[in-house]
Amino acid sequence: MADNVASLFRGTAAHSPSMAALARESDGVGPIDFCIPCNPYFPTPGMFDELAGRLREIITYYPSSADTITAELCALLQLPPSCVAMGNGSTELITWIDHLLVRESLAIPVPTFGRWTDQPMETGKRVDMFPLMESNGFALDPAQYIEFIRARGTRVAVICNPNNPDGGFLSRRAVVNFMDQLQDLDLIVIDESFLEFADAENDPSVVEEAVLRPNVIVLRSLGKNFGLHGIRFGYLVANPALAGKIRSMLPKWNLNSFAETVVFMLKEHGAEYMESLHLVRRDRLDMARQLSALPGLTVYPSQGNFLFVRLPVGAEGTVVRDRLLSEHRILVRECGNKIGSSSRFLRLVVRPETDVRRLVSGMEQVLYGSRRGAAVPELGTGTSYSSGTAAVDRLISETNGVGMPLAAQAAAMPSLPPAQTWPGPAPAQAPTGMPGLVPAPAPAAAMMPPQQQPAARMPAPAPPQQQPMPAVAQMPNVAQMPGVAQMQPAPQMQPAAQMMPQAPQMSAVAQMAQMAQAAQAQAQRQQAPIPAVAQAPSPAAQAQARSMQPPPQVPAMPAMAPAPAAGLGQTGMPGLRNRGLTAAQVRGRTEPEPAPAPQPTGWPAAGAMYNQVG
Repeated sequence: MADNVASLFRGTAAHSPSMAALARESDGVGPIDFCIPCNPYFPTPGMFDELAGRLREIITYYPSSADTITAELCALLQLPPSCVAMGNGSTELITWIDHLLVRESLAIPVPTFGRWTDQPMETGKRVDMFPLMESNGFALDPAQYIEFIRARGTRVAVICNPNNPDGGFLSRRAVVNFMDQLQDLDLIVIDESFLEFADAENDPSVVEEAVLRPNVIVLRSLGKNFGLHGIRFGYLVANPALAGKIRSMLPKWNLNSFAETVVFMLKEHGAEYMESLHLVRRDRLDMARQLSALPGLTVYPSQGNFLFVRLPVGAEGTVVRDRLLSEHRILVRECGNKIGSSSRFLRLVVRPETDVRRLVSGMEQVLYGSRRGAAVPELGTGTSYSSGTAAVDRLISETNGVGMPLAAQAAAMPSLPPAQTWPGPAPAQAPTGMPGLVPAPAPAAAMMPPQQQPAARMPAPAPPQQQPMPAVAQMPNVAQMPGVAQMQPAPQMQPAAQMMPQAPQMSAVAQMAQMAQAAQAQAQRQQAPIPAVAQAPSPAAQAQARSMQPPPQVPAMPAMAPAPAAGLGQTGMPGLRNRGLTAAQVRGRTEPEPAPAPQPTGWPAAGAMYNQVG
């Protein structure tokens, strides 16, 4: 497969070659699939056995009409058939929405599912793309999106909830408010293709709202939720007039016999389906934790059955994708062809723990395996790709991501922010032997903020030249003080004329260090006469030294968290670190985890299916 990987991707109109094409290139066995967002736990093995036993019948005869299959699905979901239209996959429904209901323009946040950007442009419509900012974790701000729609005069607005590929999620209240604010538009589409994998709230769907509103369509998927992309079936929910308009244009037999068989099987397997969603949510948390442990890899919170990750500085997505496939038989989705994304991003489908361990191992070898073979080059050597991020990568590597040379950062920082502005544990040190992850360090003193500078740089009485004062870190009494032992050893003392002026405010650690220096100087002056060549301290300094007494007890000071190196330990989200993701952060929650609900006994209704399993 190694020789044909590049040609396989170049020879397909889709973002990735089909699993059938990949299997043909590898003796009939395809790779582990982290690309196609399927449910790995549904259908159950027993359901597959039943389908296999009926294979001859299924492929020999015509299916029932779409109305018959739709009526059965609506009975399961407790939806009125007049408000539902079933299609041969969500792409067929998007196509008809564009042809029938989009007259001139459509707005969509990007990056997102490609058909929402490509389909309207193929029919000559204007597509207004609202960029989701990486600096904000690709989160959608509905208020800003509404302002964008008003400014552009767009007539159709789309929200994917959760969004593909980043898994961003909006609460039901936020989506309903969005629809209220845009009641005058021709159409609002809420694409809930991945919503059944979400667990940020109990009832996030707006299906019931769509039935009552004149200009809202909710799009739902079946292939993704049921793990059956090959069957190609999905549905939309809207008021009877909108749903009927779409349904009237669909072919009478647009659904195949496999789709019919599965829909009529579902009523017997509701509990297994809900359990499968629970397992995917569990695996999403575990997979996020494992990936966030990779140095320099950013993992964004997701409510879908996939995770959006940014590769370390210097890594190029197509190289990582091709090597994972050819060397480790792992297929991933590289997102360089998504509008609003770049080749530094991958979308990784949630899979069971055994597969995830293989993915993490493969990525470790591809990203950091050796200086010659690793996908992450040493910093300073530049990158050879042209995805639009190479210049940004070089700037980050040279400036630690703050827009100025590393050596000038300490001088530009007036004071150290409080420790609580960096929540979570400090990022771990980059493992040795992993090239290109950490920039060349500046001198320790130049990299430390003023409050953490070595004590010798602070104003203090000049010691006799014949007896240089030892560094503070070498003094036994001071080094045992909490918070002081972590300071770097002080450099050689400088003449008083070259010392920095005293800062208006000193930290408690700096004050204790200065007091210790003054006491040591006083003790030395008492033991030996001051040579004639040395200048005596000023009277004010002598009085201050005589009045200073060591405190009886020194309160423990919390250690200051060091700033992370570029591309290491950062997630792109304020307050998140890739070694400190909590379950709530990955889930997108702001409230405590809910208590698990009892297992369901039957198939859930469309508006209440999220209350069954946490």
